[in-house]
Amino acid sequence: MDEIEQGFSAIIEKIDVLKKDGATLAADIKKNDGALLARMAEIASPLITDIGLSMMVRGKQDGKGDIYDAEYFTEKMIMLGKTDPIEFRPDDPEKRVESQYCILNEKGEFFELMYSSDNFIIDSYLAPLSTEDVLELYGYDVMYLLYRALHDFLKKQDELVNALKITLEFVFNQPENR
Repeated sequence: MDEIEQGFSAIIEKIDVLKKDGATLAADIKKNDGALLARMAEIASPLITDIGLSMMVRGKQDGKGDIYDAEYFTEKMIMLGKTDPIEFRPDDPEKRVESQYCILNEKGEFFELMYSSDNFIIDSYLAPLSTEDVLELYGYDVMYLLYRALHDFLKKQDELVNALKITLEFVFNQPENR
């Protein structure tokens, strides 16, 4: 019975040590979360041309709500978060903000994209964000969404390559070389 108690005590001691180490490491990560997000953005930026969207700069809206004569930013972007909009745009206090998003562009830069509308013209304002601002305004969800975007892209690429291999096998009537 003493051996069991000793083993149990050793496990409890190990758990206590791991808890302390885990708390220290978590504090270090929290202290460097902006650097972590910046590094993630840098690594992800080359893929944004493939996975990103063309975001609208401005456009006109007809009576049914359909958009026409739209202009788009030249760079693609991925949307990583949405927040409750501020009341008015920083570039024009006369324009109310209807939608406000955190985006990442092809250069790995974070921006806040704000859309306004007067029920005919929809236009946007793009404000740069530091990684610290991103985390303060949008939280850690941005990190998770960036990870998920890359994970999903990898999965789709893997599925595409496998489908192409199967197609080639069929076309050339050859079993896959493994």
